[in-house]
Amino acid sequence: MTISVVDLFSIGIGPSSSHTVGPMNAAKSFVDSLPELPAEIHVELRGSLAATGKGHGTDRAVVLGLAGYDPTDVPTDVDPKPGADVPARGTAEGPGRTVGYHIEMDPVSLDLHPNGMILTPRNSRGEALRAPVDYYSVGGGFVMTGDELRAEKEAKNNLGSGAEAASDDSIEVPYPFETSAELLAQCERTGLSIVELVSANEEVIHAERGGMDYVNAHLDAVWRTMRQCVTAGISTTGTLPGGLDVVRRAPKVYNDLLDRQISGANDAGGFAAMEWVNLYALAVNEENAAGGRVVTAPTNGAAGIIPAVLHYARDFIADFTPSRAREFLITAGAIGAIIKSSASISGAEVGCQGEVGSACSMAAAGLSAALGGTPRQIENAAEIGLEHNLGLTCDPVGGLVQIPCIERNAIGAVKAINAARLASLGTGENRVTLDDVVVTMAQTGRDMSTRYKETATGGLAVTLGLPVNLTEC
Repeated sequence: MTISVVDLFSIGIGPSSSHTVGPMNAAKSFVDSLPELPAEIHVELRGSLAATGKGHGTDRAVVLGLAGYDPTDVPTDVDPKPGADVPARGTAEGPGRTVGYHIEMDPVSLDLHPNGMILTPRNSRGEALRAPVDYYSVGGGFVMTGDELRAEKEAKNNLGSGAEAASDDSIEVPYPFETSAELLAQCERTGLSIVELVSANEEVIHAERGGMDYVNAHLDAVWRTMRQCVTAGISTTGTLPGGLDVVRRAPKVYNDLLDRQISGANDAGGFAAMEWVNLYALAVNEENAAGGRVVTAPTNGAAGIIPAVLHYARDFIADFTPSRAREFLITAGAIGAIIKSSASISGAEVGCQGEVGSACSMAAAGLSAALGGTPRQIENAAEIGLEHNLGLTCDPVGGLVQIPCIERNAIGAVKAINAARLASLGTGENRVTLDDVVVTMAQTGRDMSTRYKETATGGLAVTLGLPVNLTEC
């Protein structure tokens, strides 16, 4: 499967790409596929979508998707409001259509993926009008039907057993790669940088939309949205929705940093840059937790890391231009595609190592490119960033993307900067490769207890003793 940087960096709303953006996309896609609107759409949320669905606003997302809203441009304050109680049965009203709905939750996962949902159109008597369709939110807002996911798993199994991969409708790109070894081999064979190589692929993938002109316009919109998200995060006070009463910290941190700049306070420890990075990550993830507009990078739960490191590059690297921001994002996207192809970016599938770990790895690679790193140094930066997040559990308190998620992004951003700086000190020749770490992450995810994979039934979620509502919406 060819994964584009356009898909990895999508614009949506919080608080979760897999639990908010994905279900909204699935609900909209399902209704769009129907020849006519039924009296009611029955939606069964399964597994992790049920276990933390309330805290992640999955019920709200489904209603908005059924009503025809798209995550990219849905008004962030549209009814039902973020954090509002959504009835199990009601009417979804939106642009161009009105349809009845009935949502049920079952924390037992479907066989293919922890983030499953089943949609069935029904008439006024509650009778099914056609066979139900199962959808899976596989991380980063990506959605697949059961047929698509089964075909993908079968193709991977066939490839692993030495058989020919199943044919699909993937676009043939000039420089295909699914692993870091393949990416580095392509760079060494052609003499192209990672940015040049990936750009050539993107030109082909989006040829009908204008090639790299389209991609660059999208990346500019992504960088603009990231900056707007930070601006919103540092200017909005109050507490976050959901019942934990978490106070937004970004506005106070911002004002404190400004006061220190104005007063000329000494930075004896040399930590000023890192404090700004902390601020940027906090601002983005507080906006995400409030249901604001963010960029999945590669997920909403880890949405603050890449923007924070990009802001660091803007503020502390000389001659940083919009084109350098694109190069950062393209490089980061290449690493994200490798991780998604070979493992997962879904917290419900592999834990937070797949979210914060992946974002840290991607940000480290992007910063390494901005610092002038070679392809091997960039790969080394990505490896360092991911390696030191292995085993990271996903344990949202109360099923909300707040504790420990917000602070975890700030820590992940600082790790990414350190990984890029550390890689710049070497030649890129390292004993452990990014592929080794990605394979290890996938295996660790398979071995990890379900309690630690976005179910709010283990880790801090249990230690703090806050219950998660597993009943109907």
